[in-house]
Amino acid sequence: MTQWGQMGFQDANSPLMEQLIFFHDHTMFILIIILTSVLYITILLMTNKFSSLLISESQKIETIWTIIPSIILLFLALPSLKLLYLLDESINPLLTIKASGHQWYWSYEYSDFMNIEFDAYMTPSTDLNEGDYRLLETDHHLIIPMKTNTRMIISSSDVIHSWAVPSLGVKVDAIPGRLNQLNLYSNRPGLFYGQCSEICGANHSFMPITIEIINMNSFNSWLMSMMNL
Repeated sequence: MTQWGQMGFQDANSPLMEQLIFFHDHTMFILIIILTSVLYITILLMTNKFSSLLISESQKIETIWTIIPSIILLFLALPSLKLLYLLDESINPLLTIKASGHQWYWSYEYSDFMNIEFDAYMTPSTDLNEGDYRLLETDHHLIIPMKTNTRMIISSSDVIHSWAVPSLGVKVDAIPGRLNQLNLYSNRPGLFYGQCSEICGANHSFMPITIEIINMNSFNSWLMSMMNL
């Protein structure tokens, strides 16, 4: 994460987030063309002095302004549907992690290993180190390997929460009694932050998510240290 408060998207760290940004730019390009065309036609109609009271219909122009919007909607719908299916796809995950929302913290369980589970509370402002982000740092980081398909199982123990990490392009509701699934794949290592994106109570804004993405060798070393505790 380079700039949490920047205008626009955070730097993408997953192929899905890159595609979401491309789709946003694609949509904005089409909208700018439409707005420019409408503005130009509006000014043209307001400034010209030609009129005819005998014209009551024009099937040609009605056909044109029906077909062109349909074609534009196709250019928007096709990549949108493709992204919708890709966001729900989970391809041969190497690692499965369960995240449970509580009021007001997250707990994580590495389902493929025995006894690797922990709670992640927000770090108080008085305990922050230099360079840490206030209200975004947690006492335990979610550790995942880079360039590896990781399946996240999201649920909740009390009310509806939402597990969201903008730089990875993921946002899934944590619903009591229900398991939701998402796929994580990161392009590079680093620390990446998210927050609960559902209004889940008085301290809703104080249950952040901190993901530490490392290479596979470092991840294996961390697993061995956790299993030996």
